[in-house]
Amino acid sequence: MELKVHNIFIVDDHELILQGLCQLVNGEIDMHICGEAANVHGALKMRKTLTPDLAIVDLSLPDGSGLDLIKQLHNWDPGMHIIALSMHDDELYAERALNCGARGYINKQDSAQKLLVGIRQVMNNKIFVKPEITEKIRKKSSIKTTNKNVLSTDILTNRELQVFESIGQGISTKKTAQLLNVSIKTIESHRRHIKDKFNLYSGIELTRSAILSYLEKNQVK
Repeated sequence: MELKVHNIFIVDDHELILQGLCQLVNGEIDMHICGEAANVHGALKMRKTLTPDLAIVDLSLPDGSGLDLIKQLHNWDPGMHIIALSMHDDELYAERALNCGARGYINKQDSAQKLLVGIRQVMNNKIFVKPEITEKIRKKSSIKTTNKNVLSTDILTNRELQVFESIGQGISTKKTAQLLNVSIKTIESHRRHIKDKFNLYSGIELTRSAILSYLEKNQVK
């Protein structure tokens, strides 16, 4: 069977880090750097001609927010996998990156091997965040309850569970509708029912809950 080679786009303004990442990724037989940019402007310009499978985005860019760039890339192509790269080992940045559309959060001080593991895990439609950060996000979650069963997925119908899991994986409403062979309106209805059952008041709370649920089931070791 022919080996699938993943095209990867890197955005980082530090030349040494950028070149190091390119060398690391190109050294893998199943990965290829299809483009690189040093700032938000360059990334947005290149996105018009590139079709990457995954983007690695530094959160600290000289001409704008890496978080905003992640959101723009995700909105432009919800099927693109995104990993946030940061100097901060902080749950606040990790949570915001996930809410913007990233499916991985890696510290620049992490090992090269961890980055490669993260890339492959995210490419396999899983979330990659260190367990200690996941735990901090869980504790900081604004969803307060004394009944630990309130957010149990047991109360969801099979179809609602499918929708909830797709939210946790970062799959867009449109893509979920296509996968389940239903209308977008039907998916939106399921989202409302899930929020009602979990006593959630916004799409942000729903996304946070879905991500945390997914992280707990697919924890990074």
